[in-house]
Amino acid sequence: MEHLCNGHSEADIWGRKLALNDDILMSIEKPARYIGGEYNAVLKTPDKVDIRFAFCFPDVYEIGMSHLGLQILYDAFNSMDDVWCERVFSPWVDLDAVMRKEHIPLFALESQDPVREFDFLGITIQYEMCYTNILQILDLSQIPFLAENRTGEHPIVIGGGPGGYVAAIRAAQLGAKVTVIEKEFLGGTCLNIGCIPTKCLLHSAELLEEIRNQGKEIGVKTSGVSVNFTQVMAHKNAISARLTSGVAGLLRMNKITKVDGTAAFTGPKILEVTKADGTKESMTADAIIVAAGSVNAVPPIPGVKENPCCIDSTGALSLEKIPESMVIIGGGVIGIELACAYAAFGTKITVVEARDFILPMLDGDITAVGVAHMKKMGIAFCLECSVQSIEESPAGARVVCTDKTGDTVSFEAEKVLVAVGRRANTDALNLDAAGLRNDRGRILVNEKMETNVPGVYAIGDCVFGRAQLAHAASAMGEAAAENIMGLDAVYDEKTNPACVYMMPEAASVGLTEEKCREKGIDYKVGKFPMAANGKALIINGGEGMVKIIADAKYGEVLGMHIIGPRATDLICEGALAIRLEATTEELITTIHSHPTVTETMREAALHLEGRAIHTGNK
Repeated sequence: MEHLCNGHSEADIWGRKLALNDDILMSIEKPARYIGGEYNAVLKTPDKVDIRFAFCFPDVYEIGMSHLGLQILYDAFNSMDDVWCERVFSPWVDLDAVMRKEHIPLFALESQDPVREFDFLGITIQYEMCYTNILQILDLSQIPFLAENRTGEHPIVIGGGPGGYVAAIRAAQLGAKVTVIEKEFLGGTCLNIGCIPTKCLLHSAELLEEIRNQGKEIGVKTSGVSVNFTQVMAHKNAISARLTSGVAGLLRMNKITKVDGTAAFTGPKILEVTKADGTKESMTADAIIVAAGSVNAVPPIPGVKENPCCIDSTGALSLEKIPESMVIIGGGVIGIELACAYAAFGTKITVVEARDFILPMLDGDITAVGVAHMKKMGIAFCLECSVQSIEESPAGARVVCTDKTGDTVSFEAEKVLVAVGRRANTDALNLDAAGLRNDRGRILVNEKMETNVPGVYAIGDCVFGRAQLAHAASAMGEAAAENIMGLDAVYDEKTNPACVYMMPEAASVGLTEEKCREKGIDYKVGKFPMAANGKALIINGGEGMVKIIADAKYGEVLGMHIIGPRATDLICEGALAIRLEATTEELITTIHSHPTVTETMREAALHLEGRAIHTGNK
């Protein structure tokens, strides 16, 4: 019987129909690949019987070959502990390991005939027949076109944040022996001084707002509601500690080595690591993933560094008491989320923004709803207002600005939160020694997260031109790890949601109306108010909306934008729709459970098609 793999590359084989003899035809099918997906080989026999071989191991390009009479036992995977192979022979199979069942079975075969051998990936596998045989591939590096694509078996990951630790785990899953170098704490900014701590404060603030503003209406009677700020911070710290310890456990589970220290390049793939005890060690690796993250940017405003009342987001998450007043410089996600939290706690908030709008990642209609709510909370906005300096004042600090008319205006506050964005945390990495191309410290990468230096990858906040979000960093990390280990993965940002945990929370994925007009796309818009949704009415009185943007010709979903209850949870339906190139008709024909806020997305799609049920169609 002919060997399918001999003389063929992977690209040669997929999609071809290979004649084994005059009567038997084998076609190799490769569906759209995703990690954990299936590859199918269909063996067509003279009597038109199809025998399908399903291979479910994520990092092997499998091509199966078997004699007639063999078939896959799909249910064998549910009883692996009860079946095993008597004998397996090949130059690279460890028979003892098979007996110990240490490796993941690829597939099970059953036959009525005493078949003794068949060809798999160009290797003849012989075995003695038992009723069910579990065949195991033990050394993945021996598989020809997987081994050719691997960059390294011993990668080093610089940084243990959401990008770094996820990349390390994914590489370990694929057989790598991974080392993570972390200079401060696992979980990075997100788990320790960013996403998670901020959401803890916001959860306390939202609960406080609900009791104050909705409690009487829904029959919850309270008296003397107040904030125990010490406990707010204790809760935040406890959640962060639990999550970071969980990351440490995941690294141990995946046999990943953690080194406490600071890494710097001394050559293209050479690092000098300064450990916690001050000792230095030179480390090399087959591949390196730079996942250094980002730090708060400090603008060149006179007085910002000198005045102790000026804080960044880290400082705002570690205050010992609630300030009476706060000026927030910057109308981005960080500034707005903390504005909502502290406004709910009772702080007088003024947001100063140089542009004429806030939250540029959101659709304009969504932002307008958010701004209206924040103004009801007592948050003041001064847009088109450029900060000139920060001075001392009896209150703590005075922020001196120039407004859009050119006049000088100033705002006094106990604290000044500087939230003008973040910059790549690469100053100490010595990128020039590695020859890594960068833009002011932001490392340039392609869609595979490869840098200009072979074997060196970069992910997350420290790369140029990608979203600075924890979930984006994790996706980049998985792509980098898979490429290192021989797979073909890319990072595609079109399904990356942007979430703002303000009050009410907002989320966006895909194109906004502004972007569609900029690109010259012919589009349609559907909207649905939360006020017409029963569950939203119950949760927050029906404040908010859903907006869907679709291609005018085919109805393909191009963007989804939500503000209201559960927005940051709901947005993934929009991301999936974009990923699958779904149409509004497909959203409509998908039954959404009632009563839920998810119904608003179907209703918005109905509105776009002029078929709205629970609102008008204008």
